[in-house]
Amino acid sequence: MTLVVFAALLLGAVPIALVLALTAAWYIADSGNTLLFASYPQQLYGAIENYGLLAIPLFMLAGELMNEGGLTRRLIDLARILVGGFRGGLVYINLVANMMMAAIVGSAASQIAIMSRAMVPAMEEEGYDKPFAAAITAAGGLLSPIIPPSMLFVLYGVMAQVPIADMFIAGILPGLMMGGLFFLAIAAVGLVQQYPRGQWPSRAQARRFLLMGLPAMSIPLIIIGGILAGLATPTESAALASLAALLIGRYVYRDLTFARLPEILKRTAFNAGLVIMLIAAAGVFGWVIVYEELPQMAAAWIAGMTDDPFAFLLLVVGILLLVGMIVDGIAALILVVPILLPIAQQQFDISAYQFGVVVCLTLVLGLLTPPVGAGLYIGSSMTGVPPMRIFRALWPFLLMSLLALVLLAWQPWLTLALIG
Repeated sequence: MTLVVFAALLLGAVPIALVLALTAAWYIADSGNTLLFASYPQQLYGAIENYGLLAIPLFMLAGELMNEGGLTRRLIDLARILVGGFRGGLVYINLVANMMMAAIVGSAASQIAIMSRAMVPAMEEEGYDKPFAAAITAAGGLLSPIIPPSMLFVLYGVMAQVPIADMFIAGILPGLMMGGLFFLAIAAVGLVQQYPRGQWPSRAQARRFLLMGLPAMSIPLIIIGGILAGLATPTESAALASLAALLIGRYVYRDLTFARLPEILKRTAFNAGLVIMLIAAAGVFGWVIVYEELPQMAAAWIAGMTDDPFAFLLLVVGILLLVGMIVDGIAALILVVPILLPIAQQQFDISAYQFGVVVCLTLVLGLLTPPVGAGLYIGSSMTGVPPMRIFRALWPFLLMSLLALVLLAWQPWLTLALIG
């Protein structure tokens, strides 16, 4: 009956945190071992008693401060210097700016919302098809959970008990590869659609964009540089990035006022609270999964199907694509890692870093695939384009994402090469 209760609550549109917590409570009551209720609060608290999780609200705060402080707009202008003059320059600007934002925000949903407001109206003014503009902006959000920092990587690092800094480093090459594949998709679509001709900024404009964009670029340098150089932990880098975003937005660009801070902090606290509550509830649910020895049963089932690591990872990708279509990425990550990671490491000798990158990218694709597709609805609400029209324009980028997943599953060095 526990599985029935889980499915009924999930299909009944109950918030996923409550689904996990109530299902765990039902299991304890149904098993008759009511002594487990004494450990229930301890498991809730234990799931979030980790210093590394503090990076999640801090990265959220950095993203909010950047958007309010005008840093996003300056990054877009900076991207104009690099790719603005190509045919379809604004499409390339969109992707480069998304890559820059991915090195700061760490959340695909937040990035889609921020960049949709900034880029889609500008692309529509220059004559681009609005559904395509919304689609390329949403596709750029897929880079956020791969290019460090990444909230999914933070959570995975805590669950897999691997250094979060190394998890971030493992995402650098895959993130750059994804960006390159998206550039190829844009070029291929451009042969068919004949993008509007781009325009390089004048020398004076380029100088102004560069001077105004350099302070904004200091944020990803603080985050990634601090981690790579070993000067700061991911949590400390997130705190420094938030402080830098506040000072730059207030005193350099002067777009941010202290009067806006209470609303920014309230919004960050609310969103972070939802994530932390989900992690706590999933901790109890994961405890039930381990207690029932589900990882061992799943391992026996998978071992009967294949003994090849590459085939196993492709099987995981197929399963998680279906899971990600229905369940939120963070919730799905919490559900599947305790079951699948031990199998990957013990049965197939797959690195925790390679497995984490493959799992996180697969699950985030669910943001842009029906029937749930939260990213589609975020993009739709920001642009007014129906979700299914965005999805139909997305297929070149989804195909490139699948190609990236196959390459990451096939070649472990893509995730392990930079880890010392």
